[in-house]
Amino acid sequence: MHPLIESLVKDGPAVTDGSWGTQMQKRGLKRGQNPDSWNLTHADQVREVAAHYVDAGSQIILTNTFGASRLSLANFDLADKTVDINMSGVRISKEAASDRACVFASIGPTGKMMITGETTAEELQKVFEEQASAQAEAGADGIIIETMIDIEEARIAAIAAKQTGLPVIVSMVYDSGEDKDHTMMGNSPEEVVAEISKIGVDGIGANCGQGIEAFLPICRRLRQATDLPIWIKPNAGLPEVVDDGVVFRTTPRDFVRYVPDLIQAGANFIGGCCGTDQEFVKAIRQTVEGMSRTE
Repeated sequence: MHPLIESLVKDGPAVTDGSWGTQMQKRGLKRGQNPDSWNLTHADQVREVAAHYVDAGSQIILTNTFGASRLSLANFDLADKTVDINMSGVRISKEAASDRACVFASIGPTGKMMITGETTAEELQKVFEEQASAQAEAGADGIIIETMIDIEEARIAAIAAKQTGLPVIVSMVYDSGEDKDHTMMGNSPEEVVAEISKIGVDGIGANCGQGIEAFLPICRRLRQATDLPIWIKPNAGLPEVVDDGVVFRTTPRDFVRYVPDLIQAGANFIGGCCGTDQEFVKAIRQTVEGMSRTE
């Protein structure tokens, strides 16, 4: 296990952060606008999101670089800004974190599918190497490859990220199949563990896609399949469209009711995804610390 990962989880589950996209939308990000470009144009608002999570008790915060691969940025004519956007995203989170939290740089899917011929494994390798290298150069403490639906894209991203020497965690979305326990491409948690663990990643997990109650069986199956640290970041329930806006109904109090069960199921990192904010993080941190005091 990477020394940083070991230090983060040795005394119990580490608390990560909440949503970035949802919080930036509250700060004026418009639908269809590129969030990653805000690292260059709205750095203060991005820094505010990161700082709120640190203040709420996050031990790990991410970066505003989820869609900052060259392939994704090309959709907004920003491919030539790839390195700048990734490095700025890391620096903003590092400034907010200071010495109070670690910064794990976010790498999300490119939005291009190999199965449809939109991209190739070779292209993805170069794209992810560029992104991960920029993040490492800017001082990221680790890399989280998140919200992946294609096991092959996740594998390629993990190989590229591991070349930096930083700890790497891979997190998939499980929201498909009859029991909503497979990725969109049809892979089970066990199949993901078997494939991704070959790369030597430092953690594996699940995020997005569903509310927290649906993550309990997924977490148990991941734990049964591996000794690697488990990363869990559920949504605040499923989104509902209300008056042209998206609403998440789960409250922080509802959310943290499941945190003890997630810890018992084997989660080593716990945070939130879409619809969560600093109040969710604060509630998670209080729950985790409360459990530690009663042990």
